[in-house]
Amino acid sequence: MATDTKKTTADSRHVISALVDNRPGVLARVAGLFARRAYNIDALAVSITEDEEVSRMTITVTGDERTLDQICKQLGKLVDVRKVIDHTEDTIVERELCLAKISSSPTNRRDLLDIVGIFRGDVIDVGNDTMVVQVTGDEQKIDAFVRIMAEFGIAEMVRTGRIVLARGVQQT
Repeated sequence: MATDTKKTTADSRHVISALVDNRPGVLARVAGLFARRAYNIDALAVSITEDEEVSRMTITVTGDERTLDQICKQLGKLVDVRKVIDHTEDTIVERELCLAKISSSPTNRRDLLDIVGIFRGDVIDVGNDTMVVQVTGDEQKIDAFVRIMAEFGIAEMVRTGRIVLARGVQQT
């Protein structure tokens, strides 16, 4: 799903990509920068890119434009950071992964499977009293899935946070 995000002056959620050297300690330095400046990270996803020497950090933060500008400038000053990209004005493709362990029984299992199908999710594991479900999509889709699954009982859950790529030839 493409999301067209516009700049605002009030606190809003922003997505930043940081291309960093794929070396030990880089994540700790980035996290330390956020801690020292009292910036909160809403979500963080890190993985290797098409170049094995480079990792991409996708960082979701909440703040105003001034805060976002400071975060980008401070990140750009770190030695291991190669490039910082603010996606506020970009048209992006975003996804988030959610794994949820849902309470289930033989009496509600069919209802759960129907709802999982509506969300185009996959059942990863089925036990006597639980079912592990995987759902991917944008943040709103995952939020909606979690709200509905809460009615059945979520025993455990983990979410990746956003990962993004810019559409077209624009570099992420």
